[in-house]
Amino acid sequence: MHKSYDLYFVSSNKHKFLEAQSILNLHGINLRFLKSNLKELQSHSLQKIALAKAKDAFSKFHKPVIIEDDGLFIDSIEGFPGPYSSYVFKTIGNKGILNLLNNKRKAKFVSIITYCDKTTLKSFQGQLCGKISKTQKGKGWGYDPIFIPNNSTKTFAVMNNKNKISHRYIALKKFSKWYLRKKE
Repeated sequence: MHKSYDLYFVSSNKHKFLEAQSILNLHGINLRFLKSNLKELQSHSLQKIALAKAKDAFSKFHKPVIIEDDGLFIDSIEGFPGPYSSYVFKTIGNKGILNLLNNKRKAKFVSIITYCDKTTLKSFQGQLCGKISKTQKGKGWGYDPIFIPNNSTKTFAVMNNKNKISHRYIALKKFSKWYLRKKE
């Protein structure tokens, strides 16, 4: 059994926190939530956005923090919405995305987890390939009702094991291995 370490997840999105908390608890990392609207750099790079958000979060709270930035990248529309996924979801939603697509539905979800404390700023990326469904299925949050991972027929919204395969899980697993070694 690992020791328990306190760490703060800074976000305005409680759903992201709850997913991250359930994943990191398995690794002995006690994740706490600090709700905050962080400055969102406008960039084509998730990495740059995540680094800026992590610095902003640490400057506000002066505690070891992680933030998560992610994007849905759809091949047939040149990787759109990508880093603009949150804005696109708020404006046109899943129905708007479905209306934009033809028969080419290949997509990927990318998650960047960034850690920041007084001396360290480090990111971890997770990526999961899949496709966009033809209709919304399930009542999950965000793009979960329209994203089907490769080797599945179900959207994230109807899966019971999303937190064991998602882009966020992959990034958090990489982070937890690094973080626990750092704490030894």
